[in-house]
Amino acid sequence: MANRRKRNQSVPRSRNAPRNRSAGGRERVPGSRSAAGRERVSRSRSTTGKERASRSGNAARRESASRSRSASQNGKSSRNRRRPPKVTKIRKYRKPLNLNIGMLIFGVIFFYVVVCIILYFQTSHIVRYEVQEGSLATDTVYRGVALRDEIVVNAETAGYVNYYAREGERVAKNNLVYIVDETGHLNEEMENLSFGENTLSDKELSDFRHEIVNFVHSFDASQYGSTYDFKYSMKNTVLKLANTNMLQSIDDLSGSGQRNIVNYFRAPDTGIVAYWTDGYESLTAQDVTEDIFDSEYEKKLMMGNSLVAAGDAVYKLSTSENWSVVIPIEATRGAQLQEEGFVKVRFLKNQYESWGETKLLTNGDGNTYLQLTFTNSMVSFVTDRFLDVELIVEDETGLKIPVSSIVEKEFFLIPEDFVIPGGNNGGESVIRQTVLEDGTLSSEVLETEVYYFDNESKEYFVDSSILNAGDTLYKLDSQETFTVSKRATLTGVYNINKGYADFKQITILDENDEYAIVEPNMKYGLSVYDYIVLNAESVKDDQFINQKNAQNGG
Repeated sequence: MANRRKRNQSVPRSRNAPRNRSAGGRERVPGSRSAAGRERVSRSRSTTGKERASRSGNAARRESASRSRSASQNGKSSRNRRRPPKVTKIRKYRKPLNLNIGMLIFGVIFFYVVVCIILYFQTSHIVRYEVQEGSLATDTVYRGVALRDEIVVNAETAGYVNYYAREGERVAKNNLVYIVDETGHLNEEMENLSFGENTLSDKELSDFRHEIVNFVHSFDASQYGSTYDFKYSMKNTVLKLANTNMLQSIDDLSGSGQRNIVNYFRAPDTGIVAYWTDGYESLTAQDVTEDIFDSEYEKKLMMGNSLVAAGDAVYKLSTSENWSVVIPIEATRGAQLQEEGFVKVRFLKNQYESWGETKLLTNGDGNTYLQLTFTNSMVSFVTDRFLDVELIVEDETGLKIPVSSIVEKEFFLIPEDFVIPGGNNGGESVIRQTVLEDGTLSSEVLETEVYYFDNESKEYFVDSSILNAGDTLYKLDSQETFTVSKRATLTGVYNINKGYADFKQITILDENDEYAIVEPNMKYGLSVYDYIVLNAESVKDDQFINQKNAQNGG
């Protein structure tokens, strides 16, 4: 027992040292542990070591991470201290391009249209015209000035005039035309007299109807002044009829001792009476100028029962049935009409037709005028100075083509004897001299195209693109030669029936500013329904023409 106490006293126990006790509460001796206990103790010790190692590793990692964070923070702070602050740029936000398939297709089509327009304006366009038969619609209506042999009669005494010859009536020499009342009391005394009922003869009624019908048919609203002319003409006619009955009453008043001075005036010559003047009574055809047609026309009318002074015009006489109308006209057309000698004229006032002799004039203003001279119907137009007339001429008929299609081309003239008819293609050919390589002379048959044959000179018009100036031609079955040099020009058009611009000669019968009439059925010319180039300047000789692309014109 004493030894056991000594062993217990020799091993001091720490306070913290765990006590080994059994399940019954008794303290275990280290040497007395069982195997299971030792195993548990060994496992607990190993687990405790691992935990310690893990905790120590985690602490080391935390310490390392802390050092790295502090180092990075220190580095960043040091860098921030060294670098200036960054400037932030604000950029506009660009929206992404959204492609629309519809817009893409539209863009392709638009590009194609632009290209087509550019090519259209850069390409010369050929327009074809189909030849047709026809005539020119020429304007044959002209306004002319009427010229007559007119004598103006002036009043010998002053007073009130009263007419007794109707306007447009033919009076013989010494026939009473008018009277002059010097006192002016005649009309007052005549009003107190009763003349009874005035009756008109059948001829007088017919004259009235004729004047009224002519005015109705010839009335033009743009020339309203003619209405006043008609009014005064009718008034003078009525006064003349009334004054005829007054003559006997005037004789009765004179015989009764009334102190009225009445003067009777008679015609100095035979002629047609007219009661108006305009200052053109002495105008001649050579004096006509453009100013006469452009200036304002003034016509002075003479009325019955009006006061006149001595020397005033009271009426005029047209002493000749021969008269003329002068019209302005183009020089070319005037020359054609003068060459014909006579032309049929229709007067638009009453649709009267008459033949007039033609004479071409070139007056002082440099313009061309045509004088139409007539030998009848002057009395129908005695009250008119200006007349609208229509020239009835025969229009030229033939092939109608545009003037723009006409072109001139130069050719070589070859005598008839040096042209061989009937080539391989039905055309003509010539024999041309050639020089071989060894220098010897030879000949070749060259087919050529003939465009016209002049019956007077007996020469063919041959294409200048086949032959050259200076070429020598042989006569068939002869050694006679001809040197090509003579040239001439033909007028024609480009025919495109064969697909290329082929020149065809034409003979112009008539033309105006837009169209020409050419002779049909010529050997080397055009035919009806041929296609020609509308604008001759748009093609060249023998140029290929695509008929599908050629446009139709006219």
